[in-house]
Amino acid sequence: MDAREANFPHDPHLDARAKKATERASENMHILVNDPSLALYRMQEHIRKSLPPTVERRAEVVQLHQQLQGHCYDAEYAINAVKAMQKAEPIFSNIQELLRNSLFFRQQLLYEEKRKSEKRETSMYKRLSSHISLDLTDLPDLGDAWRETASRVESAFAHARSSMVDREEKAEHRRSAAN
Repeated sequence: MDAREANFPHDPHLDARAKKATERASENMHILVNDPSLALYRMQEHIRKSLPPTVERRAEVVQLHQQLQGHCYDAEYAINAVKAMQKAEPIFSNIQELLRNSLFFRQQLLYEEKRKSEKRETSMYKRLSSHISLDLTDLPDLGDAWRETASRVESAFAHARSSMVDREEKAEHRRSAAN
């Protein structure tokens, strides 16, 4: 026996406890040494499983963001178009007023033409030529000549009136276009 063993009595219970404590310490040391490796392995495994779906989701989000931006640009364009239409309202009101005026003037012209055509039928020259009856044997064609002359004078006056109306219409058109 050793000198140390001689001084200390051999205790099997103490030996079992010491052996158990050293095993636990060894096991804890083994866990502490291998724990970072195990943690990195678990992280790698988690990343390998969750990264592909995450990348797919990110691509979907990017695509949705682009679509959303396109829709926002469309909405802004539509808002600007509506605002531009609101600014054009006075122009459309002016056009509407000009159309009303043109319809009114057209009705006036139609009324004037109708009135003139009624006057033409009861023309003074026509009435005069229809009452003229000459029994002069020397001038048998004089009544026809008077009717023909009356007809020509009537057509000249009608032509003069229509050209005057045309000039008035053109002048009115220029005035309305200037306004």
